[in-house]
Amino acid sequence: MPYLKVNDINLYYQRSGAGEPLVFLNGLSSDISEWQGLSLSLSRKYDFIAIDNRGAGRSDKPDAPYTIEMMANDVARVMDSLGVKNANILGLSMGGRIAVALALSRPELVKSLVLVSTRMQRTKRHGWIHRLWLNLTSRNKARGSKQYPQPYYAFKRQWEASGSYNATARLHELRVPTLILHGKDDPLIPIKLANEMHESIEDSKLIIFNGGHLFFVGQFREFIETITDFLGSLN
Repeated sequence: MPYLKVNDINLYYQRSGAGEPLVFLNGLSSDISEWQGLSLSLSRKYDFIAIDNRGAGRSDKPDAPYTIEMMANDVARVMDSLGVKNANILGLSMGGRIAVALALSRPELVKSLVLVSTRMQRTKRHGWIHRLWLNLTSRNKARGSKQYPQPYYAFKRQWEASGSYNATARLHELRVPTLILHGKDDPLIPIKLANEMHESIEDSKLIIFNGGHLFFVGQFREFIETITDFLGSLN
């Protein structure tokens, strides 16, 4: 099993394909097992590295506070351990926040960013009412994938880290090519937040798809082609 010991926990990763490195970072509660189609498609052109974030999948799930910066450091340590000195970073939802935190803390590791269905600031869904709802109704709800279910405490640790992250004041510091992909009807992350992110990241490119938070599920071929066209244009 491909595990690496980083920051005192075991992180699970998968690596396939060959070419330029492309690191994929999952969203809240998600794990690698749910994205085999993505791995298969992108590993045809890239050295595709996917990581289960702390608290999900086959990685360790410590019951202690997490932060997005902490998870970005996990990714950096994985890349260091694998000898990956510079890579394109593809982040989905919470993974997009991890990707930006990585680019801000270890810019030498990041060649480009592809940010999918993500935001860089808190939303009303992370107010006290939503936290109360989470505590009252979610404790017995299954989280994570069917193959690797996520304990409630680990979901809550990830959710708190994701909800508290705010990088809006630092987005102007990003100096790497950035592609932002977003569903125009995303109910979790309003399109206006993608527009604000686009305006704050110099020379970023924003492409709007029909659909919601997981717009790419029904437009998978176009989604993959958009990513590969962007990455291909950088060389």
